[in-house]
Formats: sequence, C-alpha cells, structure tokens
Amino acid sequence: MNSNKSEQLLGFDFGLRQIGVATGHTQTGLVTPLQILTCKDGGPPWQAIAKLIEEWQPVRLLVGLPLNMDGSDSELARLARRFGNRLNGRTGIAVSWVDERLSSREARQHNRQLDNSRAHDQIDDLAAALIVQRYLEQLAAH
Repeated sequence: MNSNKSEQLLGFDFGLRQIGVATGHTQTGLVTPLQILTCKDGGPPWQAIAKLIEEWQPVRLLVGLPLNMDGSDSELARLARRFGNRLNGRTGIAVSWVDERLSSREARQHNRQLDNSRAHDQIDDLAAALIVQRYLEQLAAH
C-alpha cells in the first residue's frame, strides 16, 4: 500500500469476552483508543461494531493476531482470523492482520505509567491502539 495514501483505520483487539477498538489515520499518524465492547452469547457485538464503522467510515480494518511466540497461530489467533473474515464479509471493507504479540502486556504497562485508574482487565482499547500503531509503523518502514 502507498504510505502517502490517506486512510481512516479502525483496529480491533479481539477477545472472547471483550473486543477493544481504536481508530487511527495514516496521514496524521494519530491513534486513539475508542472503547471496549462486551461480547454477548459467545459472539461479537455486531450491532455495536456496525455503529462504529458507520461513525468512523474506515477504509481499512485492522485485526490483531495473538500469535504464539514462535510465530505460529494460537487458538485465539484462529478465532481472530475468523472474526476478521466475518468483518470483511459483513462490511466489504479490507482487513489487514497485525501481529499483536505482547500488546496486552504493553497496554498494561502503559496503563500503569499513565495513572493506573483503569481496572486491570479494562485495557483492550489500549491494546487496539497499539495494534493500529504497529500497523502505522509497518507502513512507515516500507
């Protein structure tokens, strides 16, 4: 992809109980944690996701892949791929995968450095922001 192209991004930190969401923009490099969505009945909250997509009008969706340390797919990575494929099928918006190894740990450390006011398990939007940031860093490197 041409890094000069301006794109609104929406990033997802997929989880079985919660999905973190963040936005970013390729031109400004600005990344913002948006919210944490709660999964219901074992599945993603598709209505809430559709509302965010309608509001932000992203050109590309980013889904973090929680790979094993050796780079192989974890069970959660396989579920995240399924989630991303369903996102693409429901919206028609391109999905890119981002290696998110250690993003939750990094988000917890960042949370502690900021003010530690969030609960330990309320960092998924920060993890989504790190996913978007990693994607932007990959674009800048190419």
